[in-house]
Amino acid sequence: MTGSNFIGGQRSAAGSVRLQSLDACTGEALPVTFSQATPEEVDAAAQAAEAAFPAYSALAPERRAQFLDAIADQLDALDDTFIATVCRETALPAGRIQGERARTSNQMRQFAKVLRRGDFMGARIDRAQPQRQPLPRPDLRQYRTGLGPVAVFGASNFPLAFSTAGGDTAAALAAGCPVVIKAHSGHMATAEWVGEAIERAAVATGMPAGVFNMIYGAGVGEALVRHPMIQAVGFTGSLKGGRALCDMAAARAQPIPVFAEMSSINPVLVLPGALRARAPQIARELANSVVMGCGQFCTNPGLVIGIAGEAFSDFLAQLGAHLVDQPGQTMLNAGTLRSYCAGVQRLHQHPGIRHLAGSTQGGNQAQPQLFMAQASLLLQGDEVLQEEVFGPTTVAIEVADEAELRRALEALQGQLTATLIAEPEDFQRFAALVPVLQRKAGRLLVNGYPTGVEVCEAMVHGGPYPATSDARGTSVGTLAIDRFLRPVCFQDYPEALLPDALKDANPLGLLRLIDGQHSREALV
Repeated sequence: MTGSNFIGGQRSAAGSVRLQSLDACTGEALPVTFSQATPEEVDAAAQAAEAAFPAYSALAPERRAQFLDAIADQLDALDDTFIATVCRETALPAGRIQGERARTSNQMRQFAKVLRRGDFMGARIDRAQPQRQPLPRPDLRQYRTGLGPVAVFGASNFPLAFSTAGGDTAAALAAGCPVVIKAHSGHMATAEWVGEAIERAAVATGMPAGVFNMIYGAGVGEALVRHPMIQAVGFTGSLKGGRALCDMAAARAQPIPVFAEMSSINPVLVLPGALRARAPQIARELANSVVMGCGQFCTNPGLVIGIAGEAFSDFLAQLGAHLVDQPGQTMLNAGTLRSYCAGVQRLHQHPGIRHLAGSTQGGNQAQPQLFMAQASLLLQGDEVLQEEVFGPTTVAIEVADEAELRRALEALQGQLTATLIAEPEDFQRFAALVPVLQRKAGRLLVNGYPTGVEVCEAMVHGGPYPATSDARGTSVGTLAIDRFLRPVCFQDYPEALLPDALKDANPLGLLRLIDGQHSREALV
């Protein structure tokens, strides 16, 4: 390991500022220091990505698929030393890291399948109608191609699946877009291991230099987003950070899209029939979801809503008892712990919120907490209830009746997830809430818990603002490729100049929309 930046297939450490990676549990410095990218190196990384774009985006989908498969193979081949490094930098257990690595390599392989399938190109052909009256129709052919170089910001809470080789990177590379990664400062050694794996895959499959670039440094993100060669941004992190990137991108001479996954409290509605049938089970399962991974998931259930009554009060007592039984856990880094403690303190100090359960916060571990807020706070738009407390804490709200429950849901901001814990009798009684939830969240669950996001074709990990900056996309699942594509139409182009996806012979064997009908046939 050299601790230097990845630029155009080479390593670079021109700057004098050195960055230190730390053991998340002890604060001990890890052996390698990292070179913060200079403004010139940020420029060079973006220029290298731009230089690689024409050749990389023109590659046949099969070639790009081979590259993604090779990345997956390289990730799977990383040894126990790599796992130990990630564990030291993040305080996450080895089993979690091994599972996350499998998810990360699986993402690459799934996007390779998307490339081989070819439907991501959305090929459409409307053949010429020269005899049409009153005006003839020209030959029009459309497909989707990559936007250009993409800046990806590594996330703290998923050092593999949402970071250097995470979903944003996989989707961008699949779309034909070279990437410039801004490595997360909380796991720079992990980022270097993964960056080296990607570079080996790029060399082995003959990818153009500059298809992958990575820079280090807390202050380099702004320059990267403002760089004219960057055409889109992928980000997972705080609302403050994501909004700042959105504002920077919008203020450019050429505004670009920022696909930011930012903030969600992921409401869980515990309905009366479910409480009557299985309250102890729900309390246990919900507590496990709240503390899973020390609450450091963007889908952590941060708000629990129920209808006032003895059943809900008893349920909260059981939930609190389960949370108190859970031990404190070390968070990803000292900064995350400070933010968590500040969020818990805000809840303690709010006059409309009372503390129900949880040990006093102290030392270097996060203690699970349960609070209860007045429903009026949500109905009146109190921002404290809308703010995510990133960690093992949840807030309960007791509403008076079904009408107040609906008003409470309508008062919620956008969410990644919304969950119904219900029995069949609840489905009929509360069916009218589903359209409300659909407007508020990207993923709707019944009798499950939002922690845990399956990587598959149908998954949506997104939602209305502030959950994400653009609710039309997802950062998990194969639909994520759409964020980094744009449509191009060719009018009356000769066959030789058309991309393969639009040629008469259909050399890629695609299912295409031809004159309004889907067909795999070649045109005659």
